[in-house]
Amino acid sequence: MPPRLFVIAAPSGAGKTSLVKALLQRLPELAVSTSHTTRPARPNEHEGREYYFVDNAEFDRLVAGGAFLEHARVFDNQYGTTRRQLEEKLAAGHDVILEIDWQGARQVRAALPDCRSIFILPPSREALRTRLMGRQTDSPAVIERRLADAVTDMSHYREFNYVVVNDDFERAVDQLVEIIRGRADRYAADRTELAPTVANLLGFPAP
Repeated sequence: MPPRLFVIAAPSGAGKTSLVKALLQRLPELAVSTSHTTRPARPNEHEGREYYFVDNAEFDRLVAGGAFLEHARVFDNQYGTTRRQLEEKLAAGHDVILEIDWQGARQVRAALPDCRSIFILPPSREALRTRLMGRQTDSPAVIERRLADAVTDMSHYREFNYVVVNDDFERAVDQLVEIIRGRADRYAADRTELAPTVANLLGFPAP
């Protein structure tokens, strides 16, 4: 089987980064595509591991040069995935995980339609708010903006092949492992049992 690209997206606070880290511990043969960003590095982040950290001028230069497979502005910062480093990992024979937002995922699917895409949902708006507040890095106003942006993000879940609800962390990791290993049908984005969760998250009455 040729190497595969798995694109994982989620709203801020859904636990995507923690899930991907746990997934890599379970499946160390996976490679990670490292994106560029203009946002400042957080205290526990390292250049070339979580991101390549660049300023806006350098990011714009890469855009102008056609270096990015996808790029998008998310919450006042720019993010992008270079074609070269992704192609190098696939050429080396690795299945690759690409952790991005829904806008970037849409661009990647257009460029590489054989990729598999996964969207992570929180179990409820209340859980999402609690997680964002628990970070203790944002003001109340920023948290409210992130919640509003999250609703927009989550409205695009049906564009993805699969959806995992992060209501129980270890179970969510198990589900990601099953998807990577090809046992993914039960996690299709259009499955009917998602309806109550989606209704809560997007703010419309459950069917």
